[in-house]
Amino acid sequence: MVKLLTAEDLRAFFRGFAAAIELDQIRVDTLPAHRFHHEYSDSVWRSWRNTHLRYLNQLLLTLDMIPPAELEKLTWIATNHEPAFLGEATLNVFAEAATSSAEMNDLATAKLFFDRFIEVVMRSSNPKLVDGDAAALMMRWLPVTDPLRIAQDPECGYRIPLGCVN
Repeated sequence: MVKLLTAEDLRAFFRGFAAAIELDQIRVDTLPAHRFHHEYSDSVWRSWRNTHLRYLNQLLLTLDMIPPAELEKLTWIATNHEPAFLGEATLNVFAEAATSSAEMNDLATAKLFFDRFIEVVMRSSNPKLVDGDAAALMMRWLPVTDPLRIAQDPECGYRIPLGCVN
């Protein structure tokens, strides 16, 4: 019997993502200037992180409105798709929300966020059973280091530090 995801599991996922973003900013703030590409814009990437954090806080306020049927779908998705694929889908939906006015668009609540996430996953995947607990698998969707993949942008240049675990 598969243990269904709960609103608390989703809350832990969003809080973990927010903490990783905050830690990433702290880590980047400690890097010496020579580690950055000459076109790196601190204000752009700081704003990108802050936009994601504001949106995550908005989603956290609406998690309890996700119906049981949707939690069941999310459980099935978590246990039938590779975490890396689901992480990519998650980041894509977050980026979509971060580049528009999340308060006024169709991603304004956690339910709407996960509706879009489910749509993206179901449209572009081939399910394959993944062994593990849905909540534990969900925590593997996004990396702890460089969660928004900013270090991978060519204009940043600072790269993920050696020895970090994702």
